[in-house]
Amino acid sequence: MSTGEARAVPRRILWAAFVGGIVMRLLASTWRMRQVNRSPMESIRQCGRPVILALWHGEMLPLLWHHRREDISILISEHADGEIIARVAHSLGYPTVRGSTSRGAGRALLGLCRVVESGRDVAITPDGPRGPTHQFAPGALVVAQRTGAPIIPLRVFAPRAWRLRSWDRFLIPRPFSRITVSYGNPVYVTAATPRAAVDEAERLAMLMGDAAAAARA
Repeated sequence: MSTGEARAVPRRILWAAFVGGIVMRLLASTWRMRQVNRSPMESIRQCGRPVILALWHGEMLPLLWHHRREDISILISEHADGEIIARVAHSLGYPTVRGSTSRGAGRALLGLCRVVESGRDVAITPDGPRGPTHQFAPGALVVAQRTGAPIIPLRVFAPRAWRLRSWDRFLIPRPFSRITVSYGNPVYVTAATPRAAVDEAERLAMLMGDAAAAARA
């Protein structure tokens, strides 16, 4: 269940989520997935400690499929498109925390911290829900500083893919694509305060770039 409040959802949103989920399953079932450097993250998980996955908004689709049924809570906006994504995510086994840096930010950060403190992983798109693209907003850094959980930069490389004409150039790998998922090394935020943690944004953006380079290697 989502941590957001229950509310009526327009039929068009329900229909779009239903159809989108079916299309995604049909498409994703043909993908061939390859992983790079996942073992550092798994070492942390095996010790019973949670991680914070950081991914760009435009690379969400293949990652939703790749990490399905892992009980990762995802931060998803309360906009209409976020409702569609949330419902598709629920169908794949993801709990959600609703909100963003622009809407419901305080509640969203509190919800994420509670999930991490309970020992479960979370996933955040630090450039979502509206961009600017590949700009690392502070939410993941604040959660890492408050909880002590490491951030795992997460990137995707799919040489055969469609790109939507959206602000994030949303990535849709083509049927039977070979997709590489690259995991950066764990990043601990040791700043004394949440305000000081925000200063780490540029470094995290660079580490996201390093993970992308590893995916392409």
